[in-house]
Order: sequence, then C-alpha cells, then structure tokens
Amino acid sequence: EYKWLSVFVGVVFVAMLAYNTQDLILEPFGGHVFGMTPGESTALGGKMHAGALMGMIVVFVTGLILRSVLMTRVFMIGGCIGSGLCLLALGYGGTQGTGWPLEPNVMAMGFCNGVFAVSAIAMMMGLASEGSAAREGTRMGSFGAAQSMGFALGAAFGAFALDVLRAVTGLLAQSYATVLAFEGVLFLLAAVLAWRAIAVTLPGRQPSALAIPGE
Repeated sequence: EYKWLSVFVGVVFVAMLAYNTQDLILEPFGGHVFGMTPGESTALGGKMHAGALMGMIVVFVTGLILRSVLMTRVFMIGGCIGSGLCLLALGYGGTQGTGWPLEPNVMAMGFCNGVFAVSAIAMMMGLASEGSAAREGTRMGSFGAAQSMGFALGAAFGAFALDVLRAVTGLLAQSYATVLAFEGVLFLLAAVLAWRAIAVTLPGRQPSALAIPGE
C-alpha cells in the first residue's frame, strides 16, 4: 500500500509544482516578450483558464458516457504529456518572438491542464478507498498536502527562477523560455510517475477505483 501511495503522492506534488510554476510569469511573459498591453496579457490568462474549463468538461462528459477505468488513466497521463509539450512549445515560442501563435499555444496548454486536473482528482478519490480500511482520511490528507505544497512552491519557484536567470544572463526572453521549458519537463516527469502509480498494484488486487467517480 505504501508503495503506490508514495508514488501517487509524488505524482500530485510534481504535477502541481509544474502546474503553478507559470502562475506569476505567464502574463509578464506576454508583455515582456510579445509586447502585449496589460489588458492583452490579462486576457491571455483568461484564455488559459477557458482552455482548462474545456478540458475539464471533456473529461467529465467522457467519464459520464463511457465510465471507463482505462480512459481515466489515459486522461491522467495524456494531460501531463500534453501540458509538458505545450510548455516546451511555449518556451520555444518565447525565443521566436511575435510570430509565434501564442494564444492558441496557451489555450492548448490550458486544455491539457484541465484534462489532467479532473482525471487526477478522480484518481485521488478512487485511490483513497484502496487498501486497508479506515485510512481514507490519511490518504486524502497526503494527497491534499502534496497538492498544496506543490502549488505554493510552484508559484514561488517560477518567479524566483526567472529573476535569478535574468540577473545572471541578462537575457529576458531566454530566461522566460528556460523556466517554461523546465515546467514542461516537470509535467513529463509527472507523466512517468503517473504511469508508475498505475502500474503498481496492491498485493492480490487491481486498482479498480482508478476511474471517474460514479462508476
């Protein structure tokens, strides 16, 4: 039990660290690198959240229709991989300047974030009831603590890393690109850990609860 629990806690922490690393730098990124006005860069954050909402809706509706354990796993890993690739593309776009399709890139990133978020919640709720009885609260507490720490550290790390890189290199666009690319790598690492969490099972049991709630 502790093996799969520790692996999935790692998934939650790394994914939330990656998810929130861009929180404080996305809008300045649009302004500094792409010359957006404050209003335009604020709207950029709105486009990301709109994409996230669409991703959440897709996962939720698919779960209601198919009620598939496999689909939840696919969404979980696919959301991490998609988010990672979108962030790597965003980092690359930062080195290309205004010719890069920034808004579609950000919306795609938000969509993948939304897919990951809903499927991860579904897996957390399912895994909380796996294993020994009367430990659901401990498991959910572990997941919640990992989520909170990853979320908080992500915001602080993104801004801090950007400032350090700018001070050391003096290269604005490349500093943004490096932080965003690192965030993408974290998401890809979370995908690997998610695959590991799915592969690890309790002795004599399959992780049957890894599905959209209501199955």
